[in-house]
Amino acid sequence: MVNMAKIKSKYVCQNCGYETAGYLGKCPECGGWGTFVEETISAEKKEFVTEVVDSVPPKKLSEIEMNSEIRITTNISEFDRVLGGGIVQGSLILLAGDPGIGKSTILLQTSGELCKQSKKVLYISAEESATQVKLRAERLGVKSDNLYIYPQTNLELIKKHIDILQPDLVIVDSIQAIYTSLIQSSAGSVSQIRECCNVLMQISKSKNLSIIVIGHVTKEGNIAGPKVLEHMVDTVIQFEGDKYKSYRILRSIKNRFGNTSEVGIFEMGANGLKEVINPSELFLKEYNRTQTPGSTIIVTNEGTRPLLVEVQALVGTTPYPAPRRIANGVDTGRVLQILAVLEKRIGLNLSKQDVYVNVIGGIDVNEPAADLGIALAIVTCVRDVIFDMQTAIVGELGLSGEIRAVNHIEKRINEAKKLGFKRIIIPEANEVQESFDDIEIVKVQRIIEAITKGVKTPHQ
Repeated sequence: MVNMAKIKSKYVCQNCGYETAGYLGKCPECGGWGTFVEETISAEKKEFVTEVVDSVPPKKLSEIEMNSEIRITTNISEFDRVLGGGIVQGSLILLAGDPGIGKSTILLQTSGELCKQSKKVLYISAEESATQVKLRAERLGVKSDNLYIYPQTNLELIKKHIDILQPDLVIVDSIQAIYTSLIQSSAGSVSQIRECCNVLMQISKSKNLSIIVIGHVTKEGNIAGPKVLEHMVDTVIQFEGDKYKSYRILRSIKNRFGNTSEVGIFEMGANGLKEVINPSELFLKEYNRTQTPGSTIIVTNEGTRPLLVEVQALVGTTPYPAPRRIANGVDTGRVLQILAVLEKRIGLNLSKQDVYVNVIGGIDVNEPAADLGIALAIVTCVRDVIFDMQTAIVGELGLSGEIRAVNHIEKRINEAKKLGFKRIIIPEANEVQESFDDIEIVKVQRIIEAITKGVKTPHQ
């Protein structure tokens, strides 16, 4: 009689990687519902013999020599900016974003630029065939004999060809489609993603090889897979923006070799992603032709880069029992708070008014420094007056109607001056260390003071 080995299984949460012996409806770790998937535990344990060679003994900090080519510049300045100056050799980078946002496009363009520098790039296409990748490359104008396309999903075969080719950069598109035969579960599961990323990290560190992996995002906007994935990699960058609009923001979420507050701005076109060197000028190109009530210019800050964007508000009598509050590009909760301040502090009755707030250009403004500009846009629309088109606005609005200080005020003033604005309204609490010519700095303490100094009367 032959004894059959009992096949064991476990249930793994696909959001956070929590493991349990039985199925649970709700994950006790992340609170997700219906996220557990059964994964098989192999009854046979495979033994692996790994030769450990201590080729790099411990060194004193003073004895470590820095390589002059520790970073590889991609010649895409916005991409290099987010990475902290270029791709660090031996680093593992995770690029995430919504489907169709431009992840594969920017990495194929990056491959083309590196190949021009005689760098060898291995592009692992796990979701598309070689022909499909070539069609995109021809559209982007990428042509090089140093770019190798390898449509493969098996990690063991990928590792084999990395050893053969010895490339300078490896791109994996995407980590959710890669699988290893050492794990019984299907590709894209938590166990597969965790193990594949761990192997890629070992390859990156042992060979001093730069690897960029593409990651999917969930419907909530979070990076798919276990949270440990973000902890394992050196850098996490994410594409943001509406795929139906042309502008894209590349934001650094984690970076062991640079500043996490940097952003890069691109414009999607027929020939791929194009860098936006002066985004403020691009976002304001139609502002002078649309001088209407409910329009203001705010000076927001993306990372360390100030941006001038137009905020529009529309207020009208509602036909519904409950008025609508719609915000595009700003947090709806923040808009509701601003409306409450306007009603309480300046007596603006909005209880029977629909309010719509929109940021022009398709970018998201998350910082509180946009509060004052949003408030003034709403006020000018309600009163049917025009805000001074030569005045930019920056300031956080407190619940008592006071204007609170913001950071990087000098950079914001310089950006407004560079684009030809004659005045800028800033919080009274901000101390300006520099002296500025050709631009008037107007300091305000409360919301009513900002309205008085910024709004133009019909006779002005």
